[in-house]
Amino acid sequence: MSNSEPTTYDTLIIGAGLSGIGAAYHIMDKCPDKSLAILEARAGMGGTWDLFKYPGIRSDSDMYTLGFSFNPWVDPKSIADGPSILQYIKDTAAKFGIDKKIKYSHKVQDASWSDESREWTLTIKNDDRETTMKCRFLFCCSGYYDYAAGYEPEFPNSAAFGGTIVHPQKWDTALNYDNKKVVIIGSGATAVTLVPEMAKTAEKVTMLQRSPTYVMSLPRRDKTANFLNRVLPGKLAYRLIRWKNILVSLAFYQASRRWPKKIKDYILKKAKLQLGENYDMKHFEPDYNPWDQRLCIVPSGDLFKSIKSAKAEVVTDTIDHFTEKGILLKSGKELEADIIVTATGLKVQLLGGMTLHVNGKIAEPKDIHCYKGVMFSGIPNFAVAIGYTNASWTLKCDLSCQYVTRVLNYMQKHKYAVCTPKFDSSQFGSEPLLDFDAGYIKRAAGVLPMQGSKAPWKVYQNYILDMFTLKYSKATDRFLEFRK
Repeated sequence: MSNSEPTTYDTLIIGAGLSGIGAAYHIMDKCPDKSLAILEARAGMGGTWDLFKYPGIRSDSDMYTLGFSFNPWVDPKSIADGPSILQYIKDTAAKFGIDKKIKYSHKVQDASWSDESREWTLTIKNDDRETTMKCRFLFCCSGYYDYAAGYEPEFPNSAAFGGTIVHPQKWDTALNYDNKKVVIIGSGATAVTLVPEMAKTAEKVTMLQRSPTYVMSLPRRDKTANFLNRVLPGKLAYRLIRWKNILVSLAFYQASRRWPKKIKDYILKKAKLQLGENYDMKHFEPDYNPWDQRLCIVPSGDLFKSIKSAKAEVVTDTIDHFTEKGILLKSGKELEADIIVTATGLKVQLLGGMTLHVNGKIAEPKDIHCYKGVMFSGIPNFAVAIGYTNASWTLKCDLSCQYVTRVLNYMQKHKYAVCTPKFDSSQFGSEPLLDFDAGYIKRAAGVLPMQGSKAPWKVYQNYILDMFTLKYSKATDRFLEFRK
């Protein structure tokens, strides 16, 4: 550590992805006298967009809402490719001097709070060395999944397969799939991205799914956005486009919850128009309602086009076992493959895998309740950025960052040293943090903290409600305890 660096930072941010870069901007903008550093476990910034290298990686929501509120997305592509998003993150960090705040290869293994010193002590693995850093406020922006490995179920007899098996999270960029038979196991956002991209050069791509997912086509380029960008000043156009997309997304979600049958029929009708009258729609008709799980977006219908061209197909069945040539299904059909891609999802991991201690006692997720979706009960001077499941991740993180700056400034104004949310179990019930039926959320039941039965402990997944709660309402209430 150089002499110019503080021995104890005012704020440390964990993670240099979309959330961490956004958090740094807001703190530097609204709390300019606070000392700040970003600790990034990997060797580069960008988080998800630096980690994943699989073919066709792209956003699964529009960039006008996934992008930063303070730095407009100007590329005409509304659904953007991974390299473009990574460059946007890097450009944003450089533009606001955030890149100078990042310490790479700093993996936080443990964070311990002491009431006596009123600060956090972080145990950090820096390459092969173990070091410590201290801060007064800790902001975790490390995402929600394990960067080391994805979710890979055990497939019977997988060792017998004579070809290549690869998980998208550990994609080998040297893998050649030209003129090869490819089977992609899965039906989520990664699978529907891989299929049309690999089908461009592969002999045949088969998406093998146990059950269908709702898939909707959105234009790769937003015509309204591009028109507004031509006729209006940049910042005004960006605000209008952003709000248009927020309101459309929110309205569609609310309609899905209120009239699930009508929205289901609408989604299937739009898909059938692109797949053709004779296509068996069982492959795109889930047995759950829209938004019980996240919808998959395909830009300009690329998945449907690759299926209609016969370069790709969808098979709905279950795996019996792997064979030397591919996969034998329960139906008795064998899918031949040279390459099998296990797009089986993420492994949820809270706080980048670090442990939390408060006064020597480990903080267990089952004992923690999420306050306003930003802070944790019983954890002093601590915040976390957790995005939406039904909209762009960054929308919620942006509001969370603004709320954190309000709390920090309130503490400074009133000379408070400690801020701790206090959950009252006599007033509130406990519920799972996310009311979401996705497999990766179900598997994480013991990993995620809880939410309360009503505000301010309830996580509503609603941008309008959160905007008033986090941006415009009072920063404090009776559940937020301050100490000098």
